[in-house]
Amino acid sequence: MRSARLDATDWRILRELQADGRITNVDLARKVGISAPPCLRRVRALEDAGFIRRYTALLDDRALGFGVTAFAMVGLHSQAEADLIAFEERVRNSAIVRDCYMLSGEIDFMLRCVAPDLTAFQDFIIHELTAAPNVASVKTSLVIRASKHDPGVPIEVRPEAAPARGAERART
Repeated sequence: MRSARLDATDWRILRELQADGRITNVDLARKVGISAPPCLRRVRALEDAGFIRRYTALLDDRALGFGVTAFAMVGLHSQAEADLIAFEERVRNSAIVRDCYMLSGEIDFMLRCVAPDLTAFQDFIIHELTAAPNVASVKTSLVIRASKHDPGVPIEVRPEAAPARGAERART
């Protein structure tokens, strides 16, 4: 399969879906300037090619009773690949950990955690995180206020030369 690029319509589809994943295909087609059948084919091709991983709803954590958001910066004793994978699997299975990033530099992992209250967060830190094998250090920072939360990618500054995987199908 030859390498191709996403065209302007593909990018408009991605922008609209990122803004509103529940948009109907008819409304999406109207917004991007094509008819509904080719729009649906393009969306399915973008999904099949892996550009769209999944659809989800953004929930209001505080309205639902989750009053604590915090970041945990984790240092490990060993950075051997097997140890990194084991740690990632452990945090993947933790409901409180919402995002996990492996970093370069002094900190090995940064975790974004959401908990109902400070006690639940502390219990997680003490009984799960610091007690985990290979964890050398944990530093935490509580979120006081979130002034921006923009999930997804900044389509407005898209890389013009980004090759598309399976984009031949995305153009049909």
